[in-house]
Amino acid sequence: MPIKKILVVDDSPTERLALSEVLVRNGYQVVTAESGDEAVVKSKSEHPDLILMDVVMPGTNGYQATRTIVRDEATRQIPVIICTSKGQETDKIWGMRQGAFDYMVKPLDHTALLEKIRALG
Repeated sequence: MPIKKILVVDDSPTERLALSEVLVRNGYQVVTAESGDEAVVKSKSEHPDLILMDVVMPGTNGYQATRTIVRDEATRQIPVIICTSKGQETDKIWGMRQGAFDYMVKPLDHTALLEKIRALG
């Protein structure tokens, strides 16, 4: 299934804007959320083809939101790539255990991210 619509989840307006600009410039439609709770809601209402999920956010964090999304029958087919500043190996293992498709550490290498997205679609 080609990736067309991407949900960008990050509590930082700067991170959301920077990532959105890169994705839009490369032909993707972008929807944003600023919390894990909003990500869960928008994963159902917006039906994105991919979710880029931050971890450190107030309220429901990215690990919890990822787990909720991948365990829900309505959203389990949406791949989640965790994009976070948490770069320890244990963080990555934990993220993958929550059901993430992939895990990238900030600052993001936009070229590598776009390659991963293209490989998915």
